[in-house]
Amino acid sequence: MRDKKIKDLIFDLGGVLIGFRWKEMLTLDFGVEESRAEEIGHRIFEDPIWNEYDRGTVDTDELTDHYFSLYPDDSAIIKRLFQEGERMVIRRDTLWKKIENLKDQGFRIFILSNYSRFLFEKHSKPIPFMDRLDGMVVSYEVHMLKPEPGIYEHILKKYSLVPEECIFFDDTRENVDAAIKMGIQSVQVLSEEMLVKELDDLT
Repeated sequence: MRDKKIKDLIFDLGGVLIGFRWKEMLTLDFGVEESRAEEIGHRIFEDPIWNEYDRGTVDTDELTDHYFSLYPDDSAIIKRLFQEGERMVIRRDTLWKKIENLKDQGFRIFILSNYSRFLFEKHSKPIPFMDRLDGMVVSYEVHMLKPEPGIYEHILKKYSLVPEECIFFDDTRENVDAAIKMGIQSVQVLSEEMLVKELDDLT
């Protein structure tokens, strides 16, 4: 059982509240060979422009035009990947129900995530408690990214959060370490099952 001071739960979105199946989307849904799918994923997600997309300084048209110019042979697949971006999401219904139960028990629920506006709207849509959130900070809105200290300072100040009363859940070690430096108790999420167990310990 965790410290009774904990009142506020802060969640990342991708890799935490939802899973991703971008590779399966390319191979199973679009019929792309696995080796080519891996290469497309590398080209998209490891290009430095992706961080600027999440930061909100590059829009979807600018992003895809950049990829189309570099990888014309993959342009049709890349375009479809974005157009049908909702297929990328793996639902985590057990986790979602657990979080709703914690909300009912009096915990406040927040989101702190690196995301573009376009994909955030697609990927968060299936989550049933979005209208019950106590607040959220998404990178495209504030033009800051985790693990930059400013984005943590922003959510704490915006919602008058006390770091010692919060737990932050994120799948990236660097983001967790940055939150810890801010005095926020933090957990690196390695699986849905692991996160559900962590939440069980709150009650």
